[in-house]
Amino acid sequence: MKRLIRFLAALSLMVGCLGWLSQTAVAANFNGVTLVAADYRNVVEDKMATDYGKKLDVNNTNVRSFRQLPGMYPTLAGLIVKNAPYKSVEDVLEIPGLNDKQKEVLEANMDNFVATEVSKELVEGGDRYNNGIYR
Repeated sequence: MKRLIRFLAALSLMVGCLGWLSQTAVAANFNGVTLVAADYRNVVEDKMATDYGKKLDVNNTNVRSFRQLPGMYPTLAGLIVKNAPYKSVEDVLEIPGLNDKQKEVLEANMDNFVATEVSKELVEGGDRYNNGIYR
């Protein structure tokens, strides 16, 4: 009985290896319209062409970008990032816990800010707090 089982096992292994019992391949039935190539769109480059590329976006910019404005980094920048998103630039003046000096600094830099739609490519992960650029 053991010999019969061994023989059948060896026979089925050989038949399977030789491909006699394989399934037929089914090719995908695509026509030319299905395979039309689409242009690659980089959402971040599109956003850079707007005011985001010229001003600091309070909804998408990371903390380190606020270093170019005196008095903003790190305390005010952290508060702005922490309390985002904002509907308008003026909403940053309503951050809870701001003192008069901080409000003055924010008001002095209002022309440098813009509030755009939140973009997941720019805010996902911890990149707004630490974007990994060390100089």
